[in-house]
Amino acid sequence: MPSPHRVVIAVFPDVDLLDVTGPAEVFALANRETGGRAGYQVRLAAPEAGPVATSAGVRVVADLTFAEVGAAVDTLLVPGAVDMHPDGPVARVDAAVVDWVRTTAPHARRIASVCVGAHVLAAAGLLDGRRATTHWSTAAQLAADHPEVRVDADPIFVRSGRVWTGAGISTCMDLALALVAEDHGEDLALAVARQLVMYLRRQGGQSQFSVPLSRPAAARRDIDELRVFITENLDDDLSAPVLAGRMCLSERHFARVFRQETGSSPAAYVEAARVEAARRLLETTDEPLDRVATATGMGSVETLHRAFRKQINTTPASYRRRFRTGS
Repeated sequence: MPSPHRVVIAVFPDVDLLDVTGPAEVFALANRETGGRAGYQVRLAAPEAGPVATSAGVRVVADLTFAEVGAAVDTLLVPGAVDMHPDGPVARVDAAVVDWVRTTAPHARRIASVCVGAHVLAAAGLLDGRRATTHWSTAAQLAADHPEVRVDADPIFVRSGRVWTGAGISTCMDLALALVAEDHGEDLALAVARQLVMYLRRQGGQSQFSVPLSRPAAARRDIDELRVFITENLDDDLSAPVLAGRMCLSERHFARVFRQETGSSPAAYVEAARVEAARRLLETTDEPLDRVATATGMGSVETLHRAFRKQINTTPASYRRRFRTGS
């Protein structure tokens, strides 16, 4: 039996519940899939041992006080908490948690933050000079409070040496799966993902947003319906004249309304949706590039290359090599 991977998760009042339980479930399933050989031992640590109320109102029980954790930590995992202000959520940074993380981190093999826990790592000085991510809603706060951190609000998680940062909410499990893959390989991570009925295992460079989610909701229902139509018919003729005709508007008026409602031109929106669909095919299938181009409405490999260069600054083949999830 290998030495346990001792995972210590920090908990404190109003911590996000899924940020604690999501990774814990991933590690537990890794143990179950291997008959215990994965060796994960998860412990919750808090300023004081005992019940801790989470943001969901559900209580979790801390096994240890911060003082009792000691130096034998394989993975230090730091979730976050937010306070709601009129302008939106603000990451909470508790001085006691920051001090403990700053003291404990040098003894851990790796450190990972989940969601707005990145703000705690930054306050502890662990993200200085590193690229890091956090939940999109507090990324601007992280960048403003810690200009020495290279904040990237797009990826679902980022690894910089032994320090990992995750975007939060459901992506906490993507990050935990990546930690399992680092420890035990892709096969076990994929087996756990299947048990969780997750979309295999998303890679860290993937965006927090799909194309529809990255655009504001339209005030006009017909524009939102058109966006759904675009997503479901990418291999159709989606040129501006055709879309304008579908809306019973002149091409000029349609372009103005679409940009007003979505913040994008029709052509740019269609291209982004097609690139997103192509990314999914490259990640999950071995379809040749010409079929990917045809299925997503881009028509030719040349157009596919041009769109990938423009949208994500890489080639389709390079993207597939990096993010292919396996059959």
